[in-house]
Amino acid sequence: MQSTLDSPTLTETKNRSAARALIFDSGVGALSVFAEINKLQPQLECILALDNARFPYGVMNESDLLERVILVVGKLIGQYQPNLCVIACNTASTLVLDELRKRYDIPFVGVVPAIKPAAANSKTQTIGLLATPATVNRSYTNILIQDFAPESEILRLGSSELVYMAERKLRGEPVDLVLLEEILSPFIEHPTLDTLVLACTHFPLLHEEIRQLMPERIAILDCGAAIAQRVRSLLPLVEDQQLRNHQLLLTSEDMDIGAMRAYCSSLGINSAEVFKC
Repeated sequence: MQSTLDSPTLTETKNRSAARALIFDSGVGALSVFAEINKLQPQLECILALDNARFPYGVMNESDLLERVILVVGKLIGQYQPNLCVIACNTASTLVLDELRKRYDIPFVGVVPAIKPAAANSKTQTIGLLATPATVNRSYTNILIQDFAPESEILRLGSSELVYMAERKLRGEPVDLVLLEEILSPFIEHPTLDTLVLACTHFPLLHEEIRQLMPERIAILDCGAAIAQRVRSLLPLVEDQQLRNHQLLLTSEDMDIGAMRAYCSSLGINSAEVFKC
């Protein structure tokens, strides 16, 4: 099934000169990562694949999540032959990158909480970590803190509600600022917190609302720009590569793409197609 936003879906071409990146997530968090990549490399051809059939990944157990991501990403690589793959999900990145790198001979870029730049920039060394419950509690996060912020006080807050809030925002629903303020209250009220890390790719989609509620002294960091820089370093474009349309793939028809038309079109995404898996 194909859903047209404004123009026909892309035609798959096996013999192409254009560099192609696969950007993968369970939900619309991939769009926040793509937006940063597109700023640096608007000519880069991107396939955005959302495994919305299993959304959200943050509530899946580790073995099921590992099996699912390897299955779907493997099929996507086989069909679309990307030159590089971004796992645009903190929860999945902490689990699957090593296994994917063993299986496929292309670069994989993951997303991890921006603990290192937060510790480098914080003056009070009091840092808020806003993530999904799975990412907050994962050993990988503990290792990042031990390696890059051993002297910092890290205030951890896990929220699945913000994931759903970001999804609803892109469908045109208003953000519940009262609920958002309630969730963020431990950070808002903390007297020495000066840096907040958005450690889920969905959360930058709520940056405007979070910025509105947080005290001005608190810097808000995410890893989108760093991911874009990494992609550019691994996948430079040919000089004559032209501007590209981008394709959105879903693993389930159960998503109101029409409600996301304006946002998708602003990013140059004009079509969506179901990728059964």
